[in-house]
Amino acid sequence: MTDARAAMTAAPRKRAGRLRWLWNRLRCMPPGEPFYRLRQAGIARLLRHGWLATTPPAALAGAGAARPYRVPRLDNAASYLREADAIMAGEVLLFATARFQVGTLPRWNTDPLTGVAGPSGFSLALDITDRASVGDIKHVWELSRHLHLVRLAQAWALSGEARYRDALAAQIDSWLEQCPPLQGPNWTSSLELGIRLINWSLIWHIMGGSDGALFQGQAGEHLRQRWLASIFSHCQFIHRHLSRHSSANNHLIGELAGLYVASQAWPCWPHSAGWRAQARRELEQQAQRQHSADGVNREQAFAYQVFAAEFLLLAGVSGARAGTPFSDAYWRVLQRATHFLRAVRDVGGHVPMVGDADDGIVFRLEPAEAMDAGDRPSMLLALGDALWGGQPPAQHSATAQWLLGGMTLPAMPAPDGAAGAWNFADGGYLLFGSDFGQPAEIKGMLDCGPLGYLGIAAHGHADALALTLSVAGEECLIDPGTYSYWQDIKWRDYFRGTSAHNTLRVDGQDQSVSGGRFMWLRKAAVRILQMPVGPAQFAFRGAHDGYARLADPVRHVRSVEFDAATRRLRVRDSAEARQMHALEQFWHFAPGLSVRLEDGVLVVRGARFRLEGRFAGTGLRLQLASASEDPPLGWYSRHYEVKVACTTLCVAVDGGDIAAEFTLALF
Repeated sequence: MTDARAAMTAAPRKRAGRLRWLWNRLRCMPPGEPFYRLRQAGIARLLRHGWLATTPPAALAGAGAARPYRVPRLDNAASYLREADAIMAGEVLLFATARFQVGTLPRWNTDPLTGVAGPSGFSLALDITDRASVGDIKHVWELSRHLHLVRLAQAWALSGEARYRDALAAQIDSWLEQCPPLQGPNWTSSLELGIRLINWSLIWHIMGGSDGALFQGQAGEHLRQRWLASIFSHCQFIHRHLSRHSSANNHLIGELAGLYVASQAWPCWPHSAGWRAQARRELEQQAQRQHSADGVNREQAFAYQVFAAEFLLLAGVSGARAGTPFSDAYWRVLQRATHFLRAVRDVGGHVPMVGDADDGIVFRLEPAEAMDAGDRPSMLLALGDALWGGQPPAQHSATAQWLLGGMTLPAMPAPDGAAGAWNFADGGYLLFGSDFGQPAEIKGMLDCGPLGYLGIAAHGHADALALTLSVAGEECLIDPGTYSYWQDIKWRDYFRGTSAHNTLRVDGQDQSVSGGRFMWLRKAAVRILQMPVGPAQFAFRGAHDGYARLADPVRHVRSVEFDAATRRLRVRDSAEARQMHALEQFWHFAPGLSVRLEDGVLVVRGARFRLEGRFAGTGLRLQLASASEDPPLGWYSRHYEVKVACTTLCVAVDGGDIAAEFTLALF
C-alpha cells in the first residue's frame, strides 16, 4: 500500500476511533457534566479569539517577599552539586530513572523521548494524544515541571556559587520566552501548571524571594516582572480550567494545591485572596472525598496514593507557614493515608504496584543517589514522621528540612489511634501474614475493593480479588505494574487487564470493560461474603459480578485462607454459572526468582524462601510464560516506560473450580 493510500485509510479510522471514544466518554459522565464541558469549550473559544481578559495586572509592591529561610546543613551537599553540574551540562532526570540530554537551554516544547517539536499554536486546540505532532506528551510535561531547576537553586544555596544562580535564571528566562501563556503543549493541562507553580515556589523561597539573588540588577528586575506575569497567568488558567465531575480525581487535588501554594507564595494581585480561599475550601473537601475512612485513596492506585498525599502535605505546610493552618480533620486524612501506606509496605520497603503508576513526582528535594530510584513512599513516610511523628528537627529527612526551611510548625493533631494494622476493608484491602515488620515477615494483600474512582475510574485496573505476597522482605507474587500510558494499545490493555493480575479470568475476557486508555465502561463490583478475624488466621470469601454481563452470567467466588502456624496459603476459585466456561488462574512472580514446574508442582525459590504450589481441578493445564509478546504475558514494570521479563504461571481449565495451595519455607 502506498503512503497516500495508507493515509487515506488511516484518517477515517482515526475519526471513527475518536467518535467511539467521545461516545464512551459521554456514557461515563454524570448529569451536569456535558453542560460543564460545553461551558469549558466556550471559554476556550473566547480565549482563542481574545474575547476573555488574560492580561496580568501589575503586581502589588513588596508582594512575594520571602520569609526567613534556613538552608539545611547536609552531609551530602556534594551530591546536590554533582547533579546541578550535570543539569548545567544538559542532562536531566525525568520520572524516576530516565535520563535525557536536553541541552544547556532546553527546547521546552520538544519531546525529549522522540525529538518531536510540538506546535506553538493555541494550546487548548492541540491534540495532545497525537504523537506525530506533539511526541509523547508526558515527557514534554515532565521536563517543564521544573523539578531539576529546584536542584540548581539548592546548589546555589549550599555553595553560594554564582554559576548555579546564573544557570537557573537562564533556564527560567528561556522557558518564559518559549512558552508564553496559552501557547504550545505546556499550557494544555491545569495539573501540569499546578506542579510547575509548586516547584517555582520552592525556587522562590530558596533563592530569597522577590528581593533575592535572582533579581539583582536591571536584568534581574526584568526577569522578576516576566516571571510574576507568567505566575498570574498560571493561576488564572488553573482557576478557569479545574478538573470537575468525572475528572475530579488527583488532577483536581494537584490543581488546587498548585493554586493554593502559589497564592500563598505570591499574594501579588487582587485575585490572590479569592484563589487562596477557594483552593483551601476545596482541598479540605477533596481530602475527605478522595480517601476512604481508613486512609485509602479512592483511585485504587497506590502510586496516586503517594502523589495525592504529596500535594496535600505541601498545601498543609504552606498554610501552616502562613499562619493559617488547615483543619485537624484535613491532617487526620493525611495521617491515615500514610498509615495505610506504611501498613502495605513490606519489611524490604516494597509497596504493591496496584493500579496505574507513571512515576509522577511533584517535587524532588533529595539527590537520586540518596534514595532508591523512585522510592517516593519512603520520602513521604519520612516527611510524615517529621510533621507528626515527634521527631526532633535534627532527625528530619532532607526533604523535610528543605520544605520547612528552619520553620517551626504549629503542633499537629495526634495520629488517630483507631487506625488498624491489617483491615482496610472500607478502602478495599485486607492484609494477611505473620511477623509484620520483622525479618521473617510474611505479608500478603487481598484486593476486595472497587475498580476505581468516579465514572471513568481512570487509574484503576481489572484486578478484583487479586492478591500479592512478600516473604522476608522479598517480593514473590506481584502486581506487574503499568508500563506505559501511550505505547501501543495492546500494552495498555494488558497491564491494566485481568491476565496481568493474580486472579481468575473467564472466557478470555477482562473482569471490567474498557472504554479507552483511561476509562472503564463496566466495572466489576466486589462483595465480601466472609470477613477474616485476623491476618495470621485469615479466612476470606468474596465474589464479584464482572462476568454477570456474559450471555451465561458467571459469578466469580474466591476463597483465601492463610495459616501462620503452617505457613500455608490456600486459594480456591469457583465460577458459578449454568454452563461450562474457560477459566484461567494467573500467578505472576517477581523477576529474579527461580520459578519451575517439577512433575506438576510449582517450585519457587528466592533468596530467603522456598514456595511450593499444588493445584487441583479437573483437566488442569499448567503453563509457564515469560516475555511473551502475542498475546502479552510474563512482563513486569517497576518504572514508567520500562518493562522486563518475569515468570507467569497460567492454570487453565474448562469449567469447574481451581484450587491452589502454596506452602512456604523460610531459609
